[in-house]
Amino acid sequence: MKASNYNCFSFFVTISMLALAASSQLTTNFYSKSCPNLLTIVRKQVMNAVKTETRMAASLIRLHFHDCFVNGCDASLLLDGSDSEKTALPNNNSARGYEVVDAIKSAVEGSCSGVVSCADILAIAARDSVLLSGGPSWKVLLGRRDGLVANQSGANTMLPAPFETVGNITLKFQAVGLNVTDVVSLSGAHTIGLASCGTFGNRLFNFSGTNAPDSTFLDPNMVSSLQNLCPVNGDASRTTPLDWNSTDLFDTHYFQNLINGRGILESDQFLYSSDQGISTTRSLVELYSNNTQLFFNDFANSMIKMGNIQPLTGSAGQIRKNCRVVNS
Repeated sequence: MKASNYNCFSFFVTISMLALAASSQLTTNFYSKSCPNLLTIVRKQVMNAVKTETRMAASLIRLHFHDCFVNGCDASLLLDGSDSEKTALPNNNSARGYEVVDAIKSAVEGSCSGVVSCADILAIAARDSVLLSGGPSWKVLLGRRDGLVANQSGANTMLPAPFETVGNITLKFQAVGLNVTDVVSLSGAHTIGLASCGTFGNRLFNFSGTNAPDSTFLDPNMVSSLQNLCPVNGDASRTTPLDWNSTDLFDTHYFQNLINGRGILESDQFLYSSDQGISTTRSLVELYSNNTQLFFNDFANSMIKMGNIQPLTGSAGQIRKNCRVVNS
């Protein structure tokens, strides 16, 4: 082996070993003694939130996703401030559910003060949101600590966008240690939740404002309804369900929609329809559309992998008393 190749190999082995060491410090029973009622407390709060607003399940899943992709799973997304990740382009007026996280944190603090991180609360809440929507469950690895700084510029560049190609999105996933299977399975979270006109309105009209639906990637039968919802120069914040078949149920209809050209977001439809992607995404969409158990298994595994992106453990970071601010 050439020296340069050996050095490169050694570098990646070292990085892999560090990643494994970090994730190995997370355990399913991390709070078994310090906060034994943690899972029950979080589940009750998530149930209350979803009962009040069904959409909140999708919002809580998204918070965990958007947190882990920037700085790792350290709850940096939850920090307030002028340079916060909350005000980054992918999150501003889009990411939501912060008040629910506050309520969960308050309930947890009432039972075991200064023990449970906001990052772990996000991970548990995301799992419970999936389960309460009819999706799979998994044992959440715990023991993360909270970061001390937000990364607004990172949020602007590292988070996948609804207009991006499969190739670009795959690269962003690979940058945090996730693969193509993770891209497709985690995209399946779009089986619940809503999308705003600002994230897909560009598909409905050409620049002159006349009707010119993107017939290659969008079912013409959907276009008229979506054009009425999202007229040119209309309110970009108006929303529509990502899955018209079963809006609030965590199932495989999302993948069936892609096969039928009914993916609301361009980036979702690209997983099946675009020749600029890779064939693996298309085959996975087809597999998941007909095999609920395979999708559920892969989704749960991908969520566990995502939750292991660069966690702070040991004495790194802190356990925030308030998820919005660093401890004084």
